[in-house]
Amino acid sequence: MIKLIAGLGNPGPEYEHTRHNAGFWWVDDVARQLKVSLQMERSHFGLVARANVGGHSVWLVEPQTYMNLSGKSVGSLARFYKIAPEEVLVVHDELDLPPGEAKLKKGGGHAGHNGLRDIHAQLGSADYWRLRIGIGHPGNKNEVANWVLKKPSPDDRIAIAQTLDRCLKALPHLIAGEMDKATALIHTSKPPRPKPPRPAPPPAQAEGASPAADDKP
Repeated sequence: MIKLIAGLGNPGPEYEHTRHNAGFWWVDDVARQLKVSLQMERSHFGLVARANVGGHSVWLVEPQTYMNLSGKSVGSLARFYKIAPEEVLVVHDELDLPPGEAKLKKGGGHAGHNGLRDIHAQLGSADYWRLRIGIGHPGNKNEVANWVLKKPSPDDRIAIAQTLDRCLKALPHLIAGEMDKATALIHTSKPPRPKPPRPAPPPAQAEGASPAADDKP
């Protein structure tokens, strides 16, 4: 069962629409669906809301510490409410997935993601759940820092929004701990539409043959 959902991002209007804030985008959607409002709680270093789902408390948080210190907020809430790492879901942008895809996983490394790196340290464990929202890769590791802090293209933003909607449908399963059912919804995306086949070139006319009557001008 998931008791704490943490969306990662950077605070402030200049970062609001950047790729690195995909986690914030999804937690905003969750708050709307659960009809709760995120409020700043300085003691937990983030925007926090409590929802009641099936008689159980579920906490939402958007750390306001900037990405590199995300664990300060997540760890504070987890310790205060005695939430175990396996009851935590962290939602974050994922370079290794294209826009339009998302993956759910438990445990593993941080793959250089600074928000996850700090959460590892603060929870003292890697055994929390991650919802990885694909944002694509710039193709050059030297461009990653600029890539995540820029807005996605309109097409990519639409693809990401569709992914967030698909993941939102899995929310009841995530909260209930029905991870197989959640995975089936989250990992299912529409395949790209195939390009229409190119028309075959007309057959070559034998040399010296006269055109058919229908071909005459």
